[in-house]
Amino acid sequence: MELTVLWFILVTVLFIGFFFLEGFDYGVGILLRFLGRTDTERRMIINSIGPVWDGNEVWMITAGGALFAAFPHVYATLFSGFYLALFLMLVALILRGVAFEFRSKDDSPAWRNAWDWCIFFGSAVPAVLWGVTVCNLIKGVPINANMIYVGSFFDLLSPYTLTGGIAFFLVFTYHGALYLSLKIAGELAERARKAALTCGVITAIACLTLVGLTYTNTDLFQSTGAGISFWGAITAFVVSYFLTKAKEVGWGFVFSSLTIVLTTVAYFWGLFPRLMVSSLNQAWDLTIMNAASSPYTLQLMSIAAFIFVPVVLVYQGWTYWIFRKRVTAKQLEY
Repeated sequence: MELTVLWFILVTVLFIGFFFLEGFDYGVGILLRFLGRTDTERRMIINSIGPVWDGNEVWMITAGGALFAAFPHVYATLFSGFYLALFLMLVALILRGVAFEFRSKDDSPAWRNAWDWCIFFGSAVPAVLWGVTVCNLIKGVPINANMIYVGSFFDLLSPYTLTGGIAFFLVFTYHGALYLSLKIAGELAERARKAALTCGVITAIACLTLVGLTYTNTDLFQSTGAGISFWGAITAFVVSYFLTKAKEVGWGFVFSSLTIVLTTVAYFWGLFPRLMVSSLNQAWDLTIMNAASSPYTLQLMSIAAFIFVPVVLVYQGWTYWIFRKRVTAKQLEY
């Protein structure tokens, strides 16, 4: 296998891990103000992701680092062209992280309420912007022959990309509700399950709309593998919904995770061998061939990835195992 293909697959895997793990993080943050009726319940919701949320963010940092090292032209074009969107995402994530740390520093209801809303917006904004970003990658953005983005922030916004943002927001919210139903004990867990069912209906409509717009606005379905993955994601979501309705929440979460995995696979499969599509000229697409680092760089990176990626996976798996128990109100008394 060529190293450029290997690193395309590795970048895809990193984004799969990020959307799967950070997806329920975002969902939990989005639901915080709506599921938690008391301060105790909101603390339980926050504690459900407290030990893992920052570790989940590492997947995004690693994916960005992999792009920078393996496909520097993509990194340069993406981060310069999407600068304002990524800046807004960064501000939201910083605000979210600060809110997790500062919320408990004062018992004032107004203080905690303000930070709770910061967690909501710090989760909702990245969820929407990631959907917009992914849809722009496959739809195409104005990139010239010099690999330079020549559009504006508003060129990133279209009915298709905004639908993608809404769909990602809703899928992550549904995913987060199922996570809470598994992670929290008591009546709040059942409330989270019912919230997933309510959100699931709206999510299904948004996802079907996204599928239709993807068919008309992109060439993704010209790839058989991408099309199968996309429809597989829809099927997995339907199975997840009915399992959740039957109170098989654990399996519902498994299939909601599969929905996110297959959706990510569909987009990257539809892109391959491209990484960014130029809406100006097909010859100006950024691909794994014209945007890659030197073979020597890719060789060194492959050795480093072979050594350190398994270490990271084992460590994160160990973290989830240690903090696997449900969060209860009684734990907050200590």
